[in-house]
Amino acid sequence: MKFFLKLLLVVLFLSLTAAPVLYAETVIVCASTTSTQNSGLFEHILPLFEKKTGITVKVVAVGTGAALEIGKRGDADVVLVHAKDDELKMVSESWFVNRHDLMYNDFIIVGSSEDKAGIRGLKDAQAALKKIAGAKAIFISRGDDSGTHKKELSLWKEAQITPKGQEWYLEVGQGMAKTLRIANEKQAYAITDRGTFLSLEDRESNEQVILIEGDPGLFNQYGVMAVNPKKHPAVKYKEAMEFVNWLVSEEGQDIIASFKDSKGNQLFFPNAR
Repeated sequence: MKFFLKLLLVVLFLSLTAAPVLYAETVIVCASTTSTQNSGLFEHILPLFEKKTGITVKVVAVGTGAALEIGKRGDADVVLVHAKDDELKMVSESWFVNRHDLMYNDFIIVGSSEDKAGIRGLKDAQAALKKIAGAKAIFISRGDDSGTHKKELSLWKEAQITPKGQEWYLEVGQGMAKTLRIANEKQAYAITDRGTFLSLEDRESNEQVILIEGDPGLFNQYGVMAVNPKKHPAVKYKEAMEFVNWLVSEEGQDIIASFKDSKGNQLFFPNAR
């Protein structure tokens, strides 16, 4: 009897002192653009979503083209990118489902205050690119199939200019932040989304200024969509849709609108539908 009493006491002691049971957290992967990461948007919104739902979002920040490919392979559960024509095409091909416009900002052309090509103040981005090409002023391209790179290439095409292979046109194959740093070092021109530029504007070595803005052709739409579980049954579709639905909800849209840089500039403008 004493033996069983001692055993009972030992079991009771161990149950009281044992480490708490750790439950596996739910993690989803979001393939997105470097602009959303570099701007700090995810640092702003994800802790709020995770606190509300218990779902952790792991962000893989690459160019939009690479993000879409990651989603197509089923290596992500959700994508948040900015190349609407490509997004809609892949939805029509059933790679993704439940796409929504999410938010927008705009593209700008930046360069040194010296402005060798004399483009400052022009309202037509194509006219600015023609002047850059005519002056053979150095232009830094991301060259990475990102949403920004796609926009840049479309602008060159509309301007009827083929910059590839020209000595003044440098493709660096880097994200937006690194591309801007290279452009700054070389006192060169570059196209960037406004959010990333403003988030980096305060760095001491930055001498870049906004030279071209306001052209309707520089509109920059972001979209979000889930990977199709019929293509990839292993994806966490339910949790991905919780994230999508939260982003496009009134709460999510208000949180996106509240994201500002150190000077109080709003970096993204919600327009979910």
